[in-house]
Amino acid sequence: MAHEHVRSSSEAEPAPAHACGGLFGCGDEKGTGVVREDIKDGAFDRRAADRLLHMEQLEQERLDGFLTARGRARRQFLRASSFMSALAAAGPGFSRLAGGTGNGGPSPAADAPGGGGRVHTVPSTKQTVRLGVFDANLPPILTIESGDRISFPNTWSHFLNEMQPGVPVARLAELRTSNPGRGPHSIIGPVAVKDAQPGDVLEIRYRRLRPVGWGAVFNNPASLDTGLLPQDFQQGQVKYLDLDLTAMRGKFAPEIDIPLSPFQGTLGVAPPDGFFAPLSPGVTSSVPPGPHGGNLDLRELTEGSTLYLPVWHPGALIYTGDSHAVQGDGEISLTALETAMQEMLIEVVLHKQKNFRWPVAETQTHWITLGLDKDLNTAMTLAARNAIEFLATRAGLTRHDAYALCSIAASFRVTQVVDIVRGVHAMIPKSLFSGELRRRIAVV
Repeated sequence: MAHEHVRSSSEAEPAPAHACGGLFGCGDEKGTGVVREDIKDGAFDRRAADRLLHMEQLEQERLDGFLTARGRARRQFLRASSFMSALAAAGPGFSRLAGGTGNGGPSPAADAPGGGGRVHTVPSTKQTVRLGVFDANLPPILTIESGDRISFPNTWSHFLNEMQPGVPVARLAELRTSNPGRGPHSIIGPVAVKDAQPGDVLEIRYRRLRPVGWGAVFNNPASLDTGLLPQDFQQGQVKYLDLDLTAMRGKFAPEIDIPLSPFQGTLGVAPPDGFFAPLSPGVTSSVPPGPHGGNLDLRELTEGSTLYLPVWHPGALIYTGDSHAVQGDGEISLTALETAMQEMLIEVVLHKQKNFRWPVAETQTHWITLGLDKDLNTAMTLAARNAIEFLATRAGLTRHDAYALCSIAASFRVTQVVDIVRGVHAMIPKSLFSGELRRRIAVV
């Protein structure tokens, strides 16, 4: 059990609720991630579904150990959750405009029960951290209420804090190969959220992200078959950088400085049953992201941003790790500038029965929808459909107009291509909207 420090919060932020906040289904559905059979088949045509199977055989064999891609359950989940228009038809009032904040920033708790606003401290210890897995069998480190904050001081670097300046890449590769199926991430958790149930949504507000004074970027030897271009780089390499936290820059090489933009690469909840092939019952690898969030590696999730996560299990069960000082979209070598945090502080708000199927993110300037799949083309399709449905349901556009607006004003970026499940995220600028419409749009 982690030590807990409690103090009063002075930042309660009430806000009005709206009738239907589910980006992937209406709150009236009271669902747990299962969509009606009568709309599921129409949502995903056979040609599109077959694309999931048309992958190179070697890649398929390598990934089958992590994902149940060959299993019917995952394909049915994808069919059910990827096409928003079919889901909109399933719930009354889905296309109504959402109520929101007046400034267009990340929305405060619209319908959250009144939490105590406490701050809980979770140190990284042998009791709170596991290597490379989300283990839902563990008892919660603590249970928080909606509106509470969690401080994670002095988090561990990769491989249970064994990655430190001077450790050679051969040792990092050895640690990876000696723990098959597990990620390199030092995963803290789980933290339970009181009253969280399947169908709910967690709003994670990133309040403070303060890295330590060093970072590392590395690629494994080609024999590990990780990263985008293992065939091009037979030898592994690790490069350690000193970080100037006053100037917020990292020294890459003489006359090459990298602006820092710290974020947490991995934050998620216990994943839905049947989406991933578990390493053992209740234990899944921290490597692939999914409907639970997890290893999203979304560089926009910096201090001041917000991540919305669907809840799949009672208590939600929050896990985090994989601290980054900065990352480029794609993360092609395998890693961002990996580091640890002097402190990571988040605020957790529970929204009841919103029935999202995929994570959504928000910054001061953009709404961000995500697409995640082993096939990058499918990930792109998911991100686009999610963006279109966001605009149709939140901004009141026709789906045709939302499609057109995405083509001329939204940007679609490759989040990462190195975590088995690839990611694409759609950046929808808030600056497109003005007046009352801008004030009404909200994620939940």
